[in-house]
Amino acid sequence: MSLEVGQLAPDFTAKIETGETIKLSDYKGKKVILYFYPKDATPGCTAQACNLRDNYEALQKAGYVVLGISSDAEKSHQKFIEKQSLPFSLIADTDLKVHEAYGTWVEKSMYGRKYMGTARTTFVIDEQGKIAEVIEKVDTKNHTAQILK
Repeated sequence: MSLEVGQLAPDFTAKIETGETIKLSDYKGKKVILYFYPKDATPGCTAQACNLRDNYEALQKAGYVVLGISSDAEKSHQKFIEKQSLPFSLIADTDLKVHEAYGTWVEKSMYGRKYMGTARTTFVIDEQGKIAEVIEKVDTKNHTAQILK
């Protein structure tokens, strides 16, 4: 299932790095950047997170809440946030329920070997909870520019 602009973003309940449970619907009335990334502390994912961190003030001024999400556990997210001084929360989707709802758990291929993994995708969700934009070709080093264009 692929989600499209104009559709209601699937609501979910998940844990963030602190162990606290959040729901997407908690953010109704706010614009949300929900970015799916493969793995904490890997080069591309670090570049993407740091680009969002470095431009966090501009994203906040534009009215956005930033939430990263991967299949990593809360402890891994805590270390990643501390090491990179990330000012936003990371969702631990260890059971892949959110990935499946958003269609981001996909078959990938590297060196001819097929495996399941996260499709690096960003969903920009409007104040009404609808998908305003889907960014499938994420430029990890210039991601904020893709969002704020």
